[in-house]
Amino acid sequence: MAKQTRLIKKYPNRRLYDTQTSSYITLADVKDLVVKQEEFQVVDAKTGDDLTRSILLQIILEEENTGGAPMFSHDMLTQFIRSYGGAMQGMMGSYLEKNVQAFTEFQKTMQEQSHSLFADNPKARQDMWSQFMNFQGPAMQNVMSAYMDQSQKMFEQMREQVSAQTRTFGSFGFPGFPPGADKQGGGS
Repeated sequence: MAKQTRLIKKYPNRRLYDTQTSSYITLADVKDLVVKQEEFQVVDAKTGDDLTRSILLQIILEEENTGGAPMFSHDMLTQFIRSYGGAMQGMMGSYLEKNVQAFTEFQKTMQEQSHSLFADNPKARQDMWSQFMNFQGPAMQNVMSAYMDQSQKMFEQMREQVSAQTRTFGSFGFPGFPPGADKQGGGS
């Protein structure tokens, strides 16, 4: 039997109520649900509107502002903002989602390989993973940073190409309309 989606209600006083445990919870508790890969939905207790995305964004904001190095740089955030309202907005979300999925699959593969190498010795697997992260973590961070920089440049080039093609769209002829007809007469 499929597991039912956990329902969390958000009340006007900004408190979150977990209907499964019949108790109030915090954003940290919701973050734990995400980490544990539990399915949940946050709804406004009064209107029933789905608030899950806004709660997830709140968690990200809190994580970005507390301890450690932020995941999103100033430049990355400004690029996100510039993408809103443009022709590429829909593509940006899909592009980012696919990149995060690829990274997650890479991480899962690494963990599975370490598990198969040290299946009979969990302590050795944990030590190996810790050593890998201590020595290779900074290198992997540099590789991922270079990958993200390259991806960002490619995405920006793609956005510029689409923008240029949009500007020249009027030069294509359509049956019954000569090229440049939109510039003649009462056009803008």
